[in-house]
Amino acid sequence: MRAPVRKIAVVLLTFNAAALAPSPAAQAQIAFRPCGESNNYACGHLTVPLDPSGATPGQITLAIRRHRAPIEGPSSAVIALAGGPGQAAVPLTEPFLELLGPVAATRDLVVFDQRGTGLSHALRCRQPARGRRRAQTIEQSVLRCAEALGPGRAFYTTHDSVADIEAIRRAGGYEKLVLYGTSYGTKVAEQYAQDHPSHVEALVLDSVVAPNGPDPISRSTFASVPRILRQLCGHGECARITRDPVADLARVVADARRRPIRGRLVDDHGRPRTLPITSDALLGVLLEGDFNPLLRAEFVPAVRAAAAGDSAALARLLTRAEGPSEEGAGGGIDGTLYLATTCEEEAFPWSRTASPPLRRRQATQSVEALPAGIFAPFTAGNALDLSGIGVCDAWPYATAAPPVDQAPLPNVPTLILSGESDLRTPTADARLLAAQIPGAHLLVVPYAGHSVLTNEPSSCGSDALQALFDGHPIRPCSPMPRPPLLKLPPLPPPRLAAVAPSRGYGGLPGRTLHAVSLTFGDLSRQVLLGLLESLSAASASSHLALSGGGLRAGSYQLRDQTIVVHGYSYVPGVTVSGTISSGRVGVGIGGPAGAHGYLRGSGRGALAGTLGGVRVRLSPGSASTPATQAGATPGSAIASAPTTRLLAALGQALRRLPGAETDLTELPYLLASRRLHQPWSSGARWSAAGHGRAGG
Repeated sequence: MRAPVRKIAVVLLTFNAAALAPSPAAQAQIAFRPCGESNNYACGHLTVPLDPSGATPGQITLAIRRHRAPIEGPSSAVIALAGGPGQAAVPLTEPFLELLGPVAATRDLVVFDQRGTGLSHALRCRQPARGRRRAQTIEQSVLRCAEALGPGRAFYTTHDSVADIEAIRRAGGYEKLVLYGTSYGTKVAEQYAQDHPSHVEALVLDSVVAPNGPDPISRSTFASVPRILRQLCGHGECARITRDPVADLARVVADARRRPIRGRLVDDHGRPRTLPITSDALLGVLLEGDFNPLLRAEFVPAVRAAAAGDSAALARLLTRAEGPSEEGAGGGIDGTLYLATTCEEEAFPWSRTASPPLRRRQATQSVEALPAGIFAPFTAGNALDLSGIGVCDAWPYATAAPPVDQAPLPNVPTLILSGESDLRTPTADARLLAAQIPGAHLLVVPYAGHSVLTNEPSSCGSDALQALFDGHPIRPCSPMPRPPLLKLPPLPPPRLAAVAPSRGYGGLPGRTLHAVSLTFGDLSRQVLLGLLESLSAASASSHLALSGGGLRAGSYQLRDQTIVVHGYSYVPGVTVSGTISSGRVGVGIGGPAGAHGYLRGSGRGALAGTLGGVRVRLSPGSASTPATQAGATPGSAIASAPTTRLLAALGQALRRLPGAETDLTELPYLLASRRLHQPWSSGARWSAAGHGRAGG
């Protein structure tokens, strides 16, 4: 699975397509020069034919960045391939070097923006002059964009990118290449290996797309949903949440297919509103969990609560999963290039000579004729919405359907990495590919999602990469405990009566005290999610703006290094207001259901005060009190402060909250992961219902 089509097409609704870039003068070799003020990297360009066969005139200049190996004149290079199709790779050169350190120690690292992306003549849809916009349907937008591109749109396929890699190899003077790709980048690497096997030294394929893939209707993704949900419930994680997460999801999907569920959402200013929850949106947030384990962990209790009639947690979760568009996510996916490649290449179930309405009918009939269980607990309708069928049915083909490539893959050292929790490119696809490469090493990494080397919670994948190029055996990943970020939060209590009293207290004060502890746990998770979103888009600063709504009511804001809460409510009828900082915690407890009072920091991470006239003390670990229906989860201490002063201060502040369930020491890992593959992930939301295929 790769990046979105439908959402990209929506962006094009008021745009007209720009023509292909003019042809610069040809050149036969790469003239590198230092990039900016850095001597570590060299920038260069290589002009290649628009049509690799030479039958159609035209040229494209590829933007290339190189990191020289510390040895003199290496005979091989590493080509690092980004995802998409449509993701610019040059901005990712430094992260690639960090990931591939042991491989690049004796080889040049070469990164280039594939044709039609980034600085390699990016295809664009240009906005018309002010006052000349006219409303367009998706079909009209796609058609006009394709027609403006003209016949040249035929030359932005995987095979064309493979020809460019071969041109770079020759111009660079390399005898062989190590090909590293993630998601769609693996498809390009595989195709090069099939077309030029004698020039392949090794393959490193992370989160693979099969050589003749992807499947337009993502059957392996749907087949993996039940397994991944049950995996989340392993080791007794769901004991106090649900007996069957798959049945819960099936019930909510069925309800949403009949009519959108209306979820109650509290915004950043504490104002309530309703949010329609569709089955496509549920699928979208599951896919987004490939990149954000916090979202994945919250999915099971949120769906269970919605199945029981409480959709607040699910509404908030879906809003969290809504991220920036492809064009805005760190460079993102080039929408026009994505359409040109996907619509020309993908084997949709229709006749290419049919009209758009007939294509749509043919595809719908084909998908709906499949056994319903293929997509369960989702449906054929979700598969159609997730696919590119609703966009590419209007694409005017410039090429014939690509033949199924039966060429063998070379017998070269190959490492295939698959995240055990990856829904976009599931392990089933990786097994199929491994069977086609003699001697390939398939490594399934526990708890990892999409893009293993940036996503794994251990060093198993990185160790395997080192072993491959050191000539050492590649060992399976050792069993490991569930990472703290994947521990499921408790089931949100529907009312205060469902919350058991904190240990040592009884009655309303005891229930309220436990509700406060659960509220702190929820607040800490929301702060971490908010930080992840904010810092993914901008560097951390002491003036970072951050705010969010409570599950039931109220809000929180980050002011300098203090968290200010205004009537923040997680348990209905119990509110928390006050300030939380590294030096002081003081909160008032109110609301129509709970015992009123005040709590303040008393040293050693404890809070003390009175609730309903009863003196109480809330100590670290108080969230481990069994909560009957509420299902409290043990809090986890924050082990160390992150590197920036802001995050250090926030880490200290959250550490003072008994019941806090998050660990800010994980934030740098999450940020590094998101910044590298965020553009590849952007495609979880692009169908007509707002959610769709995930990006690779």
